[in-house]
Amino acid sequence: MEMQVSGKRLRGLVALAVGTILLLFAVNGTWAHAQDSAQPTTPGSAGESRGLPMHPAAPASAMDIAGTWQGTLQIPKTDQHPQLDLRLVFKISRTDAGALKAVWYSIDQGGQPAPIATVNFQDRVLKFTVTVVPRSYEGTMSEDGKSIAGTWMEDKTPIPMVLERATPDTAWPIPEPPKPMAADANPSFEVATIKPSDPNRPGRAFLWRGNRFLTINTTLMSLIGFAYDVHEKQVIGGEDWMSSEKFDIEAKPDTPGVPSREQMRTMLEKLLADRFQLKFHSDKKELSAYVLTAGKTEPKMTKDDTNPNGLPGLFFRQLGDLNVRDATMADFAHLMQSAVLDRPVVDETELSGKWDFELKWTPDDSQFGPMGMRPPPPSDAADAPPPLFTAIQEQLGLKLESGKAQVDVMMIDHAEKPSPN
Repeated sequence: MEMQVSGKRLRGLVALAVGTILLLFAVNGTWAHAQDSAQPTTPGSAGESRGLPMHPAAPASAMDIAGTWQGTLQIPKTDQHPQLDLRLVFKISRTDAGALKAVWYSIDQGGQPAPIATVNFQDRVLKFTVTVVPRSYEGTMSEDGKSIAGTWMEDKTPIPMVLERATPDTAWPIPEPPKPMAADANPSFEVATIKPSDPNRPGRAFLWRGNRFLTINTTLMSLIGFAYDVHEKQVIGGEDWMSSEKFDIEAKPDTPGVPSREQMRTMLEKLLADRFQLKFHSDKKELSAYVLTAGKTEPKMTKDDTNPNGLPGLFFRQLGDLNVRDATMADFAHLMQSAVLDRPVVDETELSGKWDFELKWTPDDSQFGPMGMRPPPPSDAADAPPPLFTAIQEQLGLKLESGKAQVDVMMIDHAEKPSPN
C-alpha cells in the first residue's frame, strides 16, 4: 500500500491498520483497507470466491442490468501523482426479493471487494453510491444493452467512465486477495529498522503494505497506544522523550500472511520490549474520559459483515472528515482517543460486529492535539459541519459524553531509546 501526504489538502494523517488502497487520487492521503476474508472455494476462476458468480447467468433481456460490468477510470495527472488508469469491475445481481445489490473491485490495486451502498436502475439509467468515501456513478445504458456511458464522481470531482458488459471471454480476472496469517500464529518481527522521522513530514500513520509493517512520525507513546490500545493519559511515568522524539519503523514479520489486528499488536509489543527495552506493570485508575454509548434508536451506520477477520480501515481525508470501514466500535473509540481527543474514550455502546460510516464535523482547538496539529479556524458557512459531539449523534446515532471512568493504566518501569538497527 502506498500513501501520499500533501499539505495542500491534508494537514496530517493517522492510520490504524490497513490492507491495500482501494482508490487513491485527488484527495491526498486517502487510504483504506480492503482485505478479503479467506473463503473455501472449489477450483475455478479467481472471481468465484467473492460471494457473487464471476459470470452471472445471461440477463433475461438486453436491458437487464444484472451481470458483470467493467471499465477503466482515467484519473488525470495532478501535482501529487501521474495520470492513473485503473480498471474497475462491478458485479450487479439481485436478491431473492428481486432488489439490486452490487460490489466493486479496483483490480489494479489488489482486487479486494468493496460494497456498494445503493444501486438503482430505471429507464436505462444506472445510479449507485459507494460506501465510506463520497463516490457515485450515473450512466445511461446503450440501446443494445452492452455498454453504459456515464460519470464517476469522486467527492465533487467528475470523471467520465464507460462500462462494458463483460462476457466469459472478455471479463478481466480479479486477483486473489492476500491470504491471512494463520489464526494460531504467534508472530514476531524478523527484521525491523527504526530511524528518526523527517521533522518536515506532517501527520502520523500505522500501515500494512505488502508484507511490511510501517509507522511514520510515531513517538514511543503513540506506539504504546497502538500496541496496548491506551490513551497517553493512561500511561503513567516515563521520560519526556517518549512523547516528543518521533520514529519511522519498517518491519517484516517472521510469519507469512496478513496479520490480524491482534497479531499486529503482538508483534509491536515484542518490538517495544526488545528495541525500546519497555517494561511496565498494570493498574487501574479513575480518569476523566469520554464515554461512547448507543442512542435510543438504531445506529445510523452500515453493518459490514463482508470481512469479519480483516483489518479495519480508518482514515482522514482532512481534519474533521473521517471515513471508517470494517471497524468495530472499539476501533473507532481507539482512533478518537489516539488522534482526536485529549482523554481516553471508553466504548460502552455494546454494538457488536463491524461497521462502515463517514463522520464529518468542524474541529475545535482542543482536538487533534495527539497528532500535533491545530485545526483551521471554524467556518461560518451555512453548510459547515456541526461540532464533533453533535455530529456523532446526528450522523451515527451514537452519543459521546464526558465523565469519569475506571480505566486500565500502564505504569512505566523502564524504557530506553531504540537500540541500533
